[in-house]
Amino acid sequence: MKNKFYNDFDLERLKPSRRESDYRSPFQIDRDRIIHSSEFRRLQGKTQVFLPGEYDFYRTRLTHSIEVAQIGRAIANFLLSKEKNFLNEEYFIDEDLIESICLAHDLGHPPFGHAGERMLNLLMKKYGGFEGNAQTLRMITEIFYRDEDHHRGMNPTRAFVDGILKYKAAYKKFKNPENHFIYDDQYKIIEYVFGKHKTPKEFSNPELLNQFQSIECQIMDWADDTAYCINDLVDSISGGFINIQKLSRWQEENKLSHSQKIVIEEIINWIKVGNFKKKFGALIGEFVRGCSLKKRKTFMDKYTNRYKYLLVIDKDIFERAQIYKKISVDLVFRSSQLHQIEFKGNHMLEKLFLRFEENYVRALNGNKLLPDFNDKILRAEKNKIKRARMICDYISGATDSHAMRMYRRLFDPEYSSLADLV
Repeated sequence: MKNKFYNDFDLERLKPSRRESDYRSPFQIDRDRIIHSSEFRRLQGKTQVFLPGEYDFYRTRLTHSIEVAQIGRAIANFLLSKEKNFLNEEYFIDEDLIESICLAHDLGHPPFGHAGERMLNLLMKKYGGFEGNAQTLRMITEIFYRDEDHHRGMNPTRAFVDGILKYKAAYKKFKNPENHFIYDDQYKIIEYVFGKHKTPKEFSNPELLNQFQSIECQIMDWADDTAYCINDLVDSISGGFINIQKLSRWQEENKLSHSQKIVIEEIINWIKVGNFKKKFGALIGEFVRGCSLKKRKTFMDKYTNRYKYLLVIDKDIFERAQIYKKISVDLVFRSSQLHQIEFKGNHMLEKLFLRFEENYVRALNGNKLLPDFNDKILRAEKNKIKRARMICDYISGATDSHAMRMYRRLFDPEYSSLADLV
């Protein structure tokens, strides 16, 4: 039975496709292309909060992405069962599309977590900046399945591209932005997403443009929030970053509402009893059931149903998510242990980028510091800004351990192993 929620506009691919009829739906094809990519596999070696391998229970970007995909599918399924006024068996938000978007949402994030993202943005300032979400867009449209002649990308559907676009405003629309932008040369993708239809004047405000998300993107965003605000707390408690003493002191030092104090006491009690993993796990279902839909009117409604709905989050659930995030920021992300790790990671990324920049951007020197494939496409590129972007692609695509090995090979005089040079 055909799902009438989507039409040919949603299914149109970025480039004309010569693929014959397939037993899979277009959205299943998008999902499969993500899962079978080397870029997706590399997420197993990228930091979520704590370095992969630090403990065997910590989540990586890969396990986080899988959890986000499961939560996203659950939200889509729940909305179909709840929102009978809007959705039915012939008109519903596609779970395969949601899954593919969720699996892809962190593909562009670099080694060493958000600290690595901030460092690369600083290093790329004169070349158009760096942003994890913008890099995800670049990967699926230009880098996936590339060969030596050109960047092919995975040729995704319009609905899939739109679903990963948490932000649509270009870097040049802001003044030295830290995040929440796409690269300037990606504006053509925004034109494609909107079908080259003229956008309203209010979208000249980049903040308003960034807030204009498809329903699938909104679901991915909340699934991501759910996964990291709950599961990052679980990892932090398991690893000893958060304990009863720290939570009690934090509660005393912050002005909290009565409901917020109840949330803190709840967590303290879960830790005392030793069932915090079970209790936090059960909250994921509550965060899913806290979703509902609200209809709205937009300039895109003539062409697609994907902008007709807002995802509404229950007020109490949303406030619980915010207090969970604040606990993580104050007790984990601002901890000396994490800052020490971030400092080391930033130092390595900076040294790598500056060395590659000197060798490949400022001038094309004779040293072959990158693998044959990357070295070849860099030397074939005449534009210095594009060469800088290619270097950034290589560094941001590395796992934490690979970035460390590159650093040791280039800068550690006692490191001489040839075993990992392949």
